Amino acid sequence: MPTQDNLPKDNLYARVADFDAMEAELKATRHHLHAHPELSFEEAQTARYVADKLEGWGYEVSRNVGGHGVVATLKNGTGTKSIGIRADMDALPILEETGASYASTISGKMHACGHDGHTTMLLGAAEYLARTRRFNGTVTLIFQPAEEAGKESGAQKMIADGLFARFPIDAIFGLHNHPGMPAGALLTRPGAIMAGGNTVRITINGKGGHASRPHLTIDPVLIACNLVMTLQSVVSRNVDPTETAVLTVSTIHAGEASNVIPNTAKISMSVRYFDPAVAELIEERIRKLTASVAEGHGATADIEYEYGYPVVINSEAETAFANEVAQELVGSDNVSICPPLPGSEDFAYFLHHRPGSFLRLGNGKGSPILHSSKYDFNDENLTIGAAMWARLAERYLNA
Repeated sequence: MPTQDNLPKDNLYARVADFDAMEAELKATRHHLHAHPELSFEEAQTARYVADKLEGWGYEVSRNVGGHGVVATLKNGTGTKSIGIRADMDALPILEETGASYASTISGKMHACGHDGHTTMLLGAAEYLARTRRFNGTVTLIFQPAEEAGKESGAQKMIADGLFARFPIDAIFGLHNHPGMPAGALLTRPGAIMAGGNTVRITINGKGGHASRPHLTIDPVLIACNLVMTLQSVVSRNVDPTETAVLTVSTIHAGEASNVIPNTAKISMSVRYFDPAVAELIEERIRKLTASVAEGHGATADIEYEYGYPVVINSEAETAFANEVAQELVGSDNVSICPPLPGSEDFAYFLHHRPGSFLRLGNGKGSPILHSSKYDFNDENLTIGAAMWARLAERYLNA
């Protein structure tokens, strides 16, 4: 077994070239996962596929952690440090339109967010680490279900199932692919990197009637339309311009016939923020404006305000470390600071319990956006991502 003492300095830790021989195998794994997508809370076959591979490489594997979660640990040497690395496994309810030879075999389900690639990269690192064992401590690999759930997600369920009590971890790391950036480019950011996300559902309770006699009704459609326009003032006129927030009304539903004014109208919206104080301000304004607009028209309103994933806040030290490792791996020209992203991620829950960092990996400048029916994970990233995780683990545990 090679040791660090008898290796050339450049070969002390994993390099992308070390994974070249695995490229075909990684592609085959990713294509298999892509062709067999499973939605949140349904990842039984994916979890079995992952766990079987890990056990074959000598990992101690725990199945069904927080649902279909898989946790694999590998100890080497006498080191007491432990690193956690997470990949998500679930797919989305989208009809695939990529035309790929390995396209989804299940109509209406596809890997439209790249979790097939995330899982494959971590599996590649797992195989390498088990084979080379050039680390001193414990590697804990977390294959998480239900990241796309939006609430009561896989991260929450794994934590509730004792993730951090059962598997001691000193720091945790995760990664998501990033369409629009060159393949292989790595992005890091200390502090808030991804937004918290809340969902709001409002029902306007009016008084229905005949469309030809609106004066005898309390028209909830008119009220809902007024409210939609009024809500656009929340960010532009209440949130400090130096802060970042998004309020998007995404649905409006009312009635079924053109000659009938309905009794109710329903709207829903998404709220994104990076500062919890901003989130509280937005909630306060939504509630007050909704009540006042409805009351002004003689109606009432019911509000369902659901707090979703919190802000992903990267630890300073762990992010600096990940940035250093990334520059070693792909060169400083291919590593940059990630701008704050308005999307949300349940990796935030892990960071509430342990220090760590969430990274982004370019998926190609011409890549279709995430959650698109034409999106596909870029296979060029498989060896890069696997090498990043392997080198990060070696460097962290050998420090």
